Amino acid sequence: MTDIIRMTAAELAAKLTEGEISSVEATQAHLDRIAAVDGDVNAYLHVNDAAVETARGIDERRASGEELPPLAGVPLAIKDVLVTTDMPSTSGSKILEGFMSPYDATVVARARAAGLVPLGKTNMDEFAMGSSTEHSAYGPTRNPWDLDRIPGGSGGGSAAAVAAFEAPLALGSDTGGSIRQPAHVTGTVGIKPTYGAVSRYGSIALASSLDQVGPVTRTVFDAGLLQDIIAGHDVHDATSIDREWPSMARAAIEGAAGEGLKGLKIGVVKELPDSGFQPGVADSFHQSLAKLEAQGAEIVEISAPHFEYAVAAYYLILPAEASSNLAKFDSVRFGMRVEVPGGTVEDVMSATRDAGFGPEVKRRIILGTYALSAGYYDAYYGSAQKVRTLIQRDFASAFADVDVIATPTAPTTAFKLGEKIDDPLAMYLNDLTTIPANLAGVPGISVPSGLSADDGLPVGVQFLAPAHEDARLYRVGAALEHLLVDDWGGPLLDRAPALNGGAR
Repeated sequence: MTDIIRMTAAELAAKLTEGEISSVEATQAHLDRIAAVDGDVNAYLHVNDAAVETARGIDERRASGEELPPLAGVPLAIKDVLVTTDMPSTSGSKILEGFMSPYDATVVARARAAGLVPLGKTNMDEFAMGSSTEHSAYGPTRNPWDLDRIPGGSGGGSAAAVAAFEAPLALGSDTGGSIRQPAHVTGTVGIKPTYGAVSRYGSIALASSLDQVGPVTRTVFDAGLLQDIIAGHDVHDATSIDREWPSMARAAIEGAAGEGLKGLKIGVVKELPDSGFQPGVADSFHQSLAKLEAQGAEIVEISAPHFEYAVAAYYLILPAEASSNLAKFDSVRFGMRVEVPGGTVEDVMSATRDAGFGPEVKRRIILGTYALSAGYYDAYYGSAQKVRTLIQRDFASAFADVDVIATPTAPTTAFKLGEKIDDPLAMYLNDLTTIPANLAGVPGISVPSGLSADDGLPVGVQFLAPAHEDARLYRVGAALEHLLVDDWGGPLLDRAPALNGGAR
């Protein structure tokens, strides 16, 4: 069983197809792993009672001779921001405790149709507001590399589940880095697809112009396999792009074979000096670039002068959209209700939102409502949108000269639990390099680049590409992964002391 949980999704799928193991065995192995370590990690908010039954159905279909999709029978973890009909969907908030959705999110429906077996719903910062998963109403998730440290956020549960071998694949959502930053601090792979490439239907909204669903995996190829399943036009999502997408898995194969590196121009932003990053993070980043350069890539310095304003613009746009999206939690239609004897609807609504929302959600609702209020709209929200346009222009200018842009995924390795919980600004700055991609709608990938010499914790390198060029990221990401795994002598996660032999 230990061997099963350490297989990549692609390896597991091959064993399933060949009949060497069954989906029931694979699913049970991961459920056993969850039972063994998740009391320490807290990656899951809910474990699927029907997982083994679903797996048995896949095995029966395969035994009958039915031709199944490539990943049929492989277990999958689902971030609790995505609604499901058979498990509660809480978005990490008390206000939705126990809520059962009448429909599946499109990506969940597509995963089920592809034969993936949902293992459960993963922990997250409440309504995806946070960079550490400490803002979950159900307790923090812990980083499997060091249980005293954060797993990133808001999707720390999905990243921790994959890193702790509690799932081979997971679905996440990325509003300002919530897939990529957790990948950086847990040694996993995280992808934010082009805005509109993957449906947001059934993803509980935080900021609708920024949110994007994507894969969390242990390899770039696995991420490609998952994105091939979940991507594509969805009539239920007005922002969904109606176009044909190339296979991301195929792009990853090409990258691992070294295709596309020779002559590839990689941009490095001169306005992001090393002084802004932990030394071990900066060193790992430059070592990764050197490896790519040695294989024929060209490193080009580029200018993106408005990136430094991205965090400020983001934390006006996001709260403004969040304050509107969260208005639906009014105690009337769904979710919890706090009764106020003799009170009005407004009294009940106020009491419910006070009891149901956590402090970070309240902070952002207040900030967003203020930014949208009469007399302040143009000064704050309007100005932030102008900065967003300037950042989009920076990307357009850069991509006229380079094929991809590279940055460290985040400024530091995983920090201690509680270290920044009372300092919102310090927490927000963790998304320094990931936020621009969401503001511009371009795709981004975080690939493990090694362990920091400062503390022995994982770090990642981020690549960004023009909109619709997700496949380009898979080629570059897989190429770097191939070069580094050769150096490591095996997967990076196999070197995690807190994982080998179980959580400590």
